[in-house]
Amino acid sequence: MAVLVKICGLKTLEALDAALAGGADLVGFVFFPPSPRHLALDAGATLAARVAGRARKVALSVDADDATLAAIIDAVHPDLLQLHGAEPPARVSALKQRFSLPVMKAIAVETAADLGVVPAYASADWLIFDARAPLSATRPGGLGRPFDWRLLKDQARGRPFMLSGGLDAENVGEALRITGARAVDVSSGVERAPGEKDPEKIIAFIAAARRAAVVESSDAGQEQGAEAPRSTVSAVENQ
Repeated sequence: MAVLVKICGLKTLEALDAALAGGADLVGFVFFPPSPRHLALDAGATLAARVAGRARKVALSVDADDATLAAIIDAVHPDLLQLHGAEPPARVSALKQRFSLPVMKAIAVETAADLGVVPAYASADWLIFDARAPLSATRPGGLGRPFDWRLLKDQARGRPFMLSGGLDAENVGEALRITGARAVDVSSGVERAPGEKDPEKIIAFIAAARRAAVVESSDAGQEQGAEAPRSTVSAVENQ
């Protein structure tokens, strides 16, 4: 099983270089002032230029208006837009049409009922499932809280999705096994303090996700191999 890894909330060249050196598939830049990971446009442009095609760039915003998004796109030239607020399905469709970019829509999850909105977001290219923030929170994500991953057990057979919320190098393997996710997103799980990425943790997270993917592929192959002799025996007995 191949797994895509996204490192989000990058603010420094050191952290970005660690993500790129570790082989991250996507790198995320946050444009939301209440977040400790928020980037000014000029800083975002500097980081984005350094990516130089080595990973896909994701621009995260929260209920941003069209003018704000246009400025972000002009500065960082992202490959995807990540909408992490309360953007309704119509807004997702409208932004895809206006900016001609793939859109990743965050879905806050606490109970199974929260997944009821999934069909309405059919226009989103990706869904990203994140833990629902408490009512007292000042931002919707990056809080380091996991949710019950078992709620996603049926999602692996549906739309492309990314798992987020409370992941780190120690639990990403279990999260992948339980959910069947083919993509993971981490922010606070690779930090030494809110908004301060730890390059060693970034490298460790990417490596852990890759190892988990190899194990899943190996286990799947063993299961298929174990079934083959029974099929052969049945075929012989039926002749």
